[in-house]
Amino acid sequence: MGVLSPRTVSNLRRELAASLIAKVGLLLVVFILLMAIFAPLVAPYNPSVQDTSRAQLPPVGMTVSESSTTLVDGEITEVESTRSGTWAHPLGTDGLGRDMLSRAIYGARTSLLVGLAAMLISTVVGTAVGLTAGYYGGRVDDTMMRGVDVILAFPSLIVSLSLIGVFGNVAINIPDPIVALGFADGMPSSAILPATITIAIASTGWVWIARIARGEAISVANEDYVRAARTTGLSDVRTIFRHVLPNSMTAIIVLATIQIATIIIIESSLSFLGFSGTTLSWGFDIAQGRDYLATSWWIATVPGVMIVLAVVGINLIGDWLRDALDPGIDRGGANS
Repeated sequence: MGVLSPRTVSNLRRELAASLIAKVGLLLVVFILLMAIFAPLVAPYNPSVQDTSRAQLPPVGMTVSESSTTLVDGEITEVESTRSGTWAHPLGTDGLGRDMLSRAIYGARTSLLVGLAAMLISTVVGTAVGLTAGYYGGRVDDTMMRGVDVILAFPSLIVSLSLIGVFGNVAINIPDPIVALGFADGMPSSAILPATITIAIASTGWVWIARIARGEAISVANEDYVRAARTTGLSDVRTIFRHVLPNSMTAIIVLATIQIATIIIIESSLSFLGFSGTTLSWGFDIAQGRDYLATSWWIATVPGVMIVLAVVGINLIGDWLRDALDPGIDRGGANS
């Protein structure tokens, strides 16, 4: 049995065709995803290369004036200077002269890598725990869910910071095939996955999946076809994989999708605090830009806007999946 039935696929297509919001969300996410995948080809510069002669250039079409004082012939003189944006750096540069557009593109890689990796770990662990607890019930259910309740009592950010303090910032270098094949010389040769942050976020994120999976398993386990499978001698493991899991996936998919947005926010928060393990991160750039808010606001604004676009796009997709996969929702106003 497939994860998504033909009827579910039909519902997804119908809801997408009827909802402008779903199309906007899908467009945003696909755009950011493609931008991250083909970053070496899309980014105009190496995001880590510094050029102090071009530091703090504003976005194209903007001019920033600033005054400074200098000592001339023993007298303090006020000097006016201007910085104008250029198409060479359409989103401006940071305090070290690094191109903000390139950093925004490569920052998407870090956020999406952490988001997808942590989501997959959370989904696998949470689904396994939740389905087992809901299917068997009784003491198994009580023991597992009490453990879930204990983990829920601790804020995910605090748990993440604690794990980072114990294990440090461990990062995994993932070779970039585009650069390795020679299509983008001068670009970073690998993408960096902050492993500690990923594990730290997944260590608390799976409990939400577990609660949803448990509820779905309890409902499905009482269906006649599951009882019939048991009476025919089908093992519990096969019953779970053949009947309980496929019929519980819709709610799990919706929650897992929305959870990516939450993970991106947590990763950006940790990067802002200096625990990213990489300098190519939206949160890291916001932290760097806070010292320039009065004179170069775009340094913090550009990555902030990218975070907003990614989170909004993912949440819109989550709403689309919820509307299409939940049979209990009235779709009479889908066109609104």
